[in-house]
Parts: sequence; structure tokens; C-alpha cells
Amino acid sequence: MGSVESLGAGPIFGLPLAELWFGLMFALLATFLFLDGFDFGAGAIFGLLDTDRERETVLAAVGPFWDGNEVWLVVFGGALFAAFPEAYATLFSRHYLLMFGILGALILRGLAPEMYEQRHDDLWQQAWSVAFVAGSVLAPFLLGVFAGNWLVGNEGFVTPIGLVVGVTLTLLTVVSGAAFLRLKAPTDLPEQVSIYGQYAVVGYLVAVVATLAILAVRLPGGLSTLLHPVILLLVVASIGLAAGYIVAMRREESLLALGAAAVLTYGLIAVVAIIMYPAIDPATGMTVSETIVSTLPLNLMSIAAALLLPLVATYFVVLYSAFSGPITPEEAY
Repeated sequence: MGSVESLGAGPIFGLPLAELWFGLMFALLATFLFLDGFDFGAGAIFGLLDTDRERETVLAAVGPFWDGNEVWLVVFGGALFAAFPEAYATLFSRHYLLMFGILGALILRGLAPEMYEQRHDDLWQQAWSVAFVAGSVLAPFLLGVFAGNWLVGNEGFVTPIGLVVGVTLTLLTVVSGAAFLRLKAPTDLPEQVSIYGQYAVVGYLVAVVATLAILAVRLPGGLSTLLHPVILLLVVASIGLAAGYIVAMRREESLLALGAAAVLTYGLIAVVAIIMYPAIDPATGMTVSETIVSTLPLNLMSIAAALLLPLVATYFVVLYSAFSGPITPEEAY
């Protein structure tokens, strides 16, 4: 009884748990956008390939990973619901049509490869190829629309900031996807895959500039909000990382390119978190400290997260270790 009372007396070890959960939530989102992002990017590139063998290679490359990678989206939603339930309720209820669109795109992306492999006539495979590409492009685009609207507190579905962030995130997934495919299939896919990634990273930088320009007008603090030292550092670092990505892809150092794409992804989400804080839902003015759950459940959740997240991370280390290295011609989805 005394231990329960002590857990309700204050944050464990005096930690700033509200801020830590805010940061953890965005770290989980960034993890999903990187890990499932290269799957999305591979799906987008799938539509640009010419032969059945090349398309089968893409499916074989992403096959062991995509369904596991989606776990991080569930964990992100669970963290938001558990730590900031009021913000979860208001945010998702305002964008429920967008949420259905995201779920529909994810379902389409998951279903299409399974159906693609069921029959081998041209019309059937062409139809499910289109569905696979559509799901792979729409999922990150709609997630970007959601993130953009969340960031500035928009309640509409189609908004300038939502569209620009949607394009930004979609291009970023192509950056990751191209590096991943060159890593997993360096000889079975055409060199053009590398070119797609290089074009995409340049487009990503242009989209980031457009996003920042809109935010400078749209945010309450205007340009001064974007002059935060960390934001400036991340923007400058993004330019360097994009250049490093291009060099790595040209030198066929795909793992380095994929690492650069990972840092770009986490950096983008860090910028979103910094701009948003201390708000958790800018549309309603809710702040992190106002919407965090009470001390006892917060402490219990923190203990559970400290125990469970390392186990989840270990699972992914084992998964990626088991399927490391380039795929072989005999492998299939």
C-alpha cells in the first residue's frame, strides 16, 4: 500500500515525465516513419520499374519487414492515448476522415502484394500493382497532411500546410526506399533506382523550404519561432545530410545513404516537436502539462515502457539481423 501511495506522490526519481512522454511520442512516430517509410518508398519505386523480375525483387526486399514496421504506428497511437488522452480524443475526432484515409491506404498497401501473388495474368497483376503503389504513396502523404494540420491547428482536410508536408514526407520515404532497395538488391535492380533517390532528396529539400515558408506565415510566432537554434541547426544539417546521401548513393554505399535518410527523418520530426511544444494540440491550446494523465498512472506507464520498449527494440534487432544482407534471386515475397 505504501509503495502505491509513493507512486502517486510525485514523478518517479523526480523526472519530468510529461516532457519525456512528449518526446517519446514523437520518437515513436519518427521510428515508424523511417522504418515503414522505406517500405512506402519501395512501393512508390515499384511503380517505376519495367519488368516482373524487378517488381518481384522489390516485394522480396520489403516482405519480411513491412508488417512488423507498422507496429510503431500502433505504439505511437497507444502512447498518445495513454499519456495525453484528452488530446488524443480531440485531435483524432477532428480528423476522423483523414484517419480512415490513412488506415485505408495502409490496408491497401498490405493487401495488394498478397493479391498480386495469387494470379499471374497481366490484367490482375497490373491492377494490384496500381493498388500497391497507390497505398504506398497515399499512406505517407495522408500522414503528412495529418502532421501539418496538427502542427498549426488546422481543422480542415485539404490545407496548404497539410499538402506541402504531405509531399515532403512522401519524398522522404522515396529517399529511404531507394537506399534500402540498393542495399538489399544492389545487382538485381537498375541503377535508375539510385537516381530516383537522388532526385527525391533534392525535392525533399525544396519541399522543406516551402514548408518553412508557410510556417513562417502561419505560426503565431511567425519567423521568430523558426529561428530556434536547434531548428536552425537541423535545417543546416539536413542540407549536409542530403549532399552526403547523394554522394553515398553514387558511390554505392547504400548503408550510409540509408543512415542519412534515417537522420533526416528523425530531424524532421524533431523540428515538428520543437515547434509544437509546449502545446500538444495547437487547435485547442492544450499544453503538455495540462493534458498529461495523473501522477500514479503516469508513473506506472513509465515503468511499463521502460521494461517493454527494450523488448520490442530487441525483437526488431533480431528481425533485421535474421534478414540482413542482400536478397538472393531465389527469394520471393
